[in-house]
Amino acid sequence: MLDAKNLTLHYGQSQILHGIDITATAGTVTCVMGNNGVGKTSLMNLLAGRHPRSGGTVTLDGRELGRINAQSMAQAGIGYVPQGRAIFPMLTVRENMETGFACLPRAERRIPDAIFDSFPVLAEMAHRRGGDLSGGQQQQLAIARALITKPRILLLDEPTEGIQPNIIAQIGRVIADLRDQGEMAIVLVEQFFDFAWDLGDSFLVLERGRAVMQGPKAGLKREDLHARLAGHTVA
Repeated sequence: MLDAKNLTLHYGQSQILHGIDITATAGTVTCVMGNNGVGKTSLMNLLAGRHPRSGGTVTLDGRELGRINAQSMAQAGIGYVPQGRAIFPMLTVRENMETGFACLPRAERRIPDAIFDSFPVLAEMAHRRGGDLSGGQQQQLAIARALITKPRILLLDEPTEGIQPNIIAQIGRVIADLRDQGEMAIVLVEQFFDFAWDLGDSFLVLERGRAVMQGPKAGLKREDLHARLAGHTVA
């Protein structure tokens, strides 16, 4: 569903991404991995339209997307859960979720029951302020908000960061369920190796803004991927 080729990105005079290719297809999880500062979040911001790319192409369902802004990317079917969650602390849980309505036709502006099935705590806390939730609950809220936009591509940036283990497990089950439904492509930035390996169907490893390892899970060895991420040379 999503096919991006030769992506480059600059912040001022500094080049952050160098010729990145990434593909995400419905019913799969594409994992983007690497240490801090290698360009993972920059890649997600590019795909979400939050920062214009310097070069390369992004194609969704065979239609090339120009250098359009985040709102237009969301309306095209790309949902984004940013690192740090970026919920609105003074809005209620329900109001936070309703911000996702901006991407939808008026007749479709409702919160599906499936959201509360996946994240029951959000129903219990619907009238609490977002800023009063725990980090794990805020992460669930951020994912729910993205899902309300009915994305065909879901971008998840470090969803396990700073989250307690039981919430990590729940988020993992939700991602697996979304993948198995076969209607959505998921791009997952993750540093928790076991979490990524269990969910991932293909992997892209970045170092200094360049792809240094890439391919389907079936063609990679777990120990080679782990060694690369640990900074060891893979023979």
